[in-house]
Amino acid sequence: MIDYDKILSNKIKNIKPSGIRKFFDIAATMEGVISLGVGEPDFSTPWVIRKTAIQVLERKNIVYGANIGIEPLRQAISRKIEKKHNVHYDYKSEIIVTVGGSEAIDLAIRGLIDPGDEVLVVEPCFVCYAPLVELMGGIAVPVPTKIENNFKLTVDDLKGKITERTKLIIMPFPNNPTGAIMTKEDLEPIADFLRNTDIMILSDEIYSELTYGRKHFSIIELDGMRERTIYVNGFSKAYAMTGWRLGYVTAPAPIISQIFKIHQYGIMCSPYISQNAAIEALNSCDGEVTKMVDEYNIRRRYLVSEFNRLGLSCFNPEGAFYVFPCIKSTGLTSEVFCERLLYEEKVAVVPGSAFGESGEGYVRISYAYSLKHLMEAMERIEHFLKKLEDEKYES
Repeated sequence: MIDYDKILSNKIKNIKPSGIRKFFDIAATMEGVISLGVGEPDFSTPWVIRKTAIQVLERKNIVYGANIGIEPLRQAISRKIEKKHNVHYDYKSEIIVTVGGSEAIDLAIRGLIDPGDEVLVVEPCFVCYAPLVELMGGIAVPVPTKIENNFKLTVDDLKGKITERTKLIIMPFPNNPTGAIMTKEDLEPIADFLRNTDIMILSDEIYSELTYGRKHFSIIELDGMRERTIYVNGFSKAYAMTGWRLGYVTAPAPIISQIFKIHQYGIMCSPYISQNAAIEALNSCDGEVTKMVDEYNIRRRYLVSEFNRLGLSCFNPEGAFYVFPCIKSTGLTSEVFCERLLYEEKVAVVPGSAFGESGEGYVRISYAYSLKHLMEAMERIEHFLKKLEDEKYES
């Protein structure tokens, strides 16, 4: 018998599985579950995007594209960023088209981090950052954000975390799971603090099109920040293109030229059909995005109002499509709350602890689901909370 435990990489064995997937793997085996956890739009990919993909298929020339991404798409990405942020990236040397935003994040981390380097990870946050740092032998240093600061990153949060080994700060705004955003006024002190250092920024802006009441502002727009920022974005969230697996990373040419080698050897190229469809998304789907954001906004306002009515204080998100209510008043941990809610009421949500220790005491609920589903889920959650209240009285 082969002892696989001896064969497998110790780094891999020490990485914990995603805390997001656990509850949905269980939910998939149960009947009648309302699942509110996976960050996947419930809208169909706009028809004009699908039509473009069909036309590419009909031409029968489904080929490998350029490793770096097909030129028309890189040009469209460059135009999009310049229009949105007034910042120019050379499509020939400063943009790589990736397999989803996830690969873009992986490229950035693998391209910068050596063993012993420290990476500040702003939390709560998406589950992949710290494990990817650890796989490179780096040290992931959590930087918790606080509800009293609306889950925004502040200079005070960074102070005491930065050392001579700090190489990178990962800033995911609009934020998953909190829905927090960073305005120009929020980002300016961060930029001032970092401007005279050699610390780089990985700015994950995958939810940048999904904001409510104000336009997204990127740190690359501030003086001196483009040069020290690796900017990550993609098509999954804004254009309901999760299964198309397409994202991109932009950075100064010296960084792109090096991380391109990782992409070239590990991936080779992104899907040719998806890339052609994405050109159409960037060129003609702003109106479709606006319609989706308007619908998300209705759901967002409903959930925040309902959780506050039920006594679970709920931060009012200004971006993405998640709410992050506080469940500390129930006396349960995030994981126990989610387990009981799933087994007793058949509602699947994600424990806040899956997004870092600072997420303990919260749960993440996605509103990328129909209002009908959300309303039924809230009825079940209300029933669950009443049950918990009765248990307190009985004890």
